Amino acid sequence: MSKAIAAARWLRRRADDVVVGLLATMFVTFVLQIFFRYVVDEPLGWSEEVIVTVWLWTVLWGAAFVIGESEEIRFDIIYSNISEKWRRIFTIVTGTALIVVYSISLPGVYSYVSFMKVERSAYLHVPINVLYSVYVIFAVASIVRYCFLVWRAIKGIPSPITDPAVLGD
Repeated sequence: MSKAIAAARWLRRRADDVVVGLLATMFVTFVLQIFFRYVVDEPLGWSEEVIVTVWLWTVLWGAAFVIGESEEIRFDIIYSNISEKWRRIFTIVTGTALIVVYSISLPGVYSYVSFMKVERSAYLHVPINVLYSVYVIFAVASIVRYCFLVWRAIKGIPSPITDPAVLGD
């Protein structure tokens, strides 16, 4: 096994660990909110803010680093009934379009998220740019991922990063 594949496996497990931690945080916060609302009769104001923020991070982090190519949503009726050559062409066209869209939007997204440091969340008083920085991470990871997928489609080779069978999942 090459060092690159071993490193990819290790990084993927760490990305999975982050999602597990986020989901655990969301669950514990939810249970605390239920307990304080219905047992102690003192609802926690900050719990909804934590749950929404953690959910946002879970979805975008998972989409960027955890979900494999085989788990992405596709028009399977069309995609599964075409030849491998046409699948590669579809991957090149859609991947290139996504690279362009994310790349064009990235400076504006980064600027907006950076600007939001002047605002703070209602209960926890965390700077909004920290809460929404995950979108910048997601956008950069998506650009890198689709560059790799387009390159793989052009070369006609399987992907060692996004193919769960190669990573041992």
